[in-house]
Amino acid sequence: MQWSTLAASSSPGGKWPLEDKRILITGAAKRIGRSIALHLHEKGARVLLHYGHSRQAAEEVASACAWRGRPAPLYQADLSKVDEIERMFSEIGESGDGLDGLVNNAGRFKRVPALEMTEADWDYIHSVNLKAVFFCCQQAAKLMLERETGGRIVNLSSLGGIRAWGDYAHYCASKAGVIHMTRSLAKAFSPAITVNSVAPGIVPFEAHDQPHVLAGIQLTPAGRAGSGEDIAETVAFLMSQSGFVTGQTVAVDGGLNLV
Repeated sequence: MQWSTLAASSSPGGKWPLEDKRILITGAAKRIGRSIALHLHEKGARVLLHYGHSRQAAEEVASACAWRGRPAPLYQADLSKVDEIERMFSEIGESGDGLDGLVNNAGRFKRVPALEMTEADWDYIHSVNLKAVFFCCQQAAKLMLERETGGRIVNLSSLGGIRAWGDYAHYCASKAGVIHMTRSLAKAFSPAITVNSVAPGIVPFEAHDQPHVLAGIQLTPAGRAGSGEDIAETVAFLMSQSGFVTGQTVAVDGGLNLV
């Protein structure tokens, strides 16, 4: 299908309803990914769930996101390997139902002081946080272009892609890369596919009582930490908007980037 045909199929100012849309969430078994999967399911989307190693947790989310009595489809892949990314999207394509949306949520986070960082430390972060995001976008876009309604991509970046953290240079670089790559792909995939990014602030989950987390919350103008639901609501908005918002990064951080 030609780009011009896809562009013509979008109604200016109209919404992109989530009902029955097939949306893949990477890293959907736990934390923010789980929250996004559950929220999109509640909005009527037919979610597809990727997981790396957490099979049991992924199965629990799949059961909670059942569609017509059947658990949501599960896809296992090591996202640090491009051939596994390609295999996963090939399996999605072979299902015959296509793909409407992608949420690139999977990521890695590790503290390493800059003077101690090794090539392995750098590659550990970038292989999933940046390289995998690109190739998931690429493979998803190929499937989305088969749809007359185009598609939606939302990439999870981070406040660390906006603000510099001294002991997380590799992580900050990867998330800053996601932000700028989002802008590039918004141009590359236009007008059929929108590409936007969400940059979460402090969303602690298990680390809610650690000193650096508590200190960050005290600095946050909103006066609290974020939740998975805060992020999920923003993802849902970017997924369902008309198509006139693309290439943007929304900081969902309670205003912490202003401090």
